[in-house]
Amino acid sequence: MSNAFTDLLAEKGTLLADGATGTNLFNMGLMSGDAPELWNTDEPQKITKLYRFAVDSGSDLFLTNSFGANASRLKLHDAQARVHELSRVSAELAREVADTAGRKVLVAGSVGPTGEIMEPVGTLTHALAVEMFHETADGLKAGGADIGWLETISAPEEYRAAAEGFALAGLDWCGTMSFDTAGRTMMGLTSEGMVDLVHGLDNTPMAYGANCGTGASDLLRTVLGFAAKGGTLPIISKGNAGIPKYVEGHIHYDGTPELMARYATMARDAGASIIGGCCGTLPEHLVAMREALDSTEKGPAPTLEQIAEEIGPFSSESDGTDGNGPTRAPRRGRRRG
Repeated sequence: MSNAFTDLLAEKGTLLADGATGTNLFNMGLMSGDAPELWNTDEPQKITKLYRFAVDSGSDLFLTNSFGANASRLKLHDAQARVHELSRVSAELAREVADTAGRKVLVAGSVGPTGEIMEPVGTLTHALAVEMFHETADGLKAGGADIGWLETISAPEEYRAAAEGFALAGLDWCGTMSFDTAGRTMMGLTSEGMVDLVHGLDNTPMAYGANCGTGASDLLRTVLGFAAKGGTLPIISKGNAGIPKYVEGHIHYDGTPELMARYATMARDAGASIIGGCCGTLPEHLVAMREALDSTEKGPAPTLEQIAEEIGPFSSESDGTDGNGPTRAPRRGRRRG
């Protein structure tokens, strides 16, 4: 299927996505516990500034400020009736930035987890989850998003529900999961399991991959796992800018622009064709990533030893595909940093 996303990917071969949403908004004054999505109408100039960070840094696509724009999350702020509006406005602001960029830049409508646990482990029904995702996706489409962008998902059931929600909205989509538990998602899915999942969906994403997690090294190992499985869809890699550290009351990520530049080229060599950053990734990181991708040719896939030496150690010995490694108890979904 041809659309703006697949056309640009075919033209360029590798796309640079954006960086962090939360990290950059906190730097603009967002307070912990506040809903970033409310800034779409309360502080639109700051959201526009966020989007311009990505465009000015060389990103080929950037995500809207709508990660938590679903009824479950916005209910915590008494804004559950504003899901469609806040999603739409997030995309409208993004559309204006993309259309004045002077080059082709895509608007990807961010859709995060509901924050609830689905049946049979939790109480969220499949039908309600589908409707939550549908409402957000419909708002993003109304606002002009080129593509939907599901991210930071842990449960296969939630990924499937989102796929149905995008289908109901008629919005093409990409989708990533977070592999943060010894190479698995919080709900136990491995990289090879995700490849099976996405290729078995009726509404197949345009691309799939991993975001967030515990660090860039672990994410690169997951990308290698995707590639080894041999799927047919493009792979997305959006790793954190290093490891978070608590310094003087604030969370800081220790990844330098130089480290993220090397991460970007390693992600491409490992098999990813859509590469960006997640938590802690600032404009200076994106600039370095853009320059590295543009100035180097694709090389052989990195070994695990090379990744550990150049990017940093892995958080676990196993990537989950060998059946080893612990699983954590379910908890509520995270916000994208």
